[in-house]
Amino acid sequence: MLVYFRGFDRIEEARTEEKRLKGGSRKQKEKLIEEVNREWVDLWEQIKDW
Repeated sequence: MLVYFRGFDRIEEARTEEKRLKGGSRKQKEKLIEEVNREWVDLWEQIKDW
């Protein structure tokens, strides 16, 4: 289930964000998800055709 995603213009930006997220706690990750997707809806349908 996809509950969070962000788009980036440059791969370097995406990698930096991925490392930042991986270094964070689960509680921080849950807070980030709830800021953009409070209901934890599966977002796959929004991006599957990119």
